[in-house]
Amino acid sequence: MAEYEDRYPNNTPGAFYVDDQCIDCDMCRLNAPDFFTRDDEGAHSFVHRQPLSEDEVKLCLEAVDGCPVEAIGSDGPTEEIGGKNHCRLPDFVRQ
Repeated sequence: MAEYEDRYPNNTPGAFYVDDQCIDCDMCRLNAPDFFTRDDEGAHSFVHRQPLSEDEVKLCLEAVDGCPVEAIGSDGPTEEIGGKNHCRLPDFVRQ
């Protein structure tokens, strides 16, 4: 299970993140390339863009489910980032 405290610092702030359990398998980048990318120096994935729509969230949740080492979390803070409400997960995800 991904731990928010162990997330990589280059993740874009928001609900989804990749932590230090990532084995650089490329699964998340294949499933949701608009949201996950590779840190070539660190040899791991990270979230470079948070989802904004329900369809985008579903893609990211597929990446969470497909991660073989459970290195992707979806429980990051979503309320007050940079002084504005940013990337709040839809109610269907938070239930």
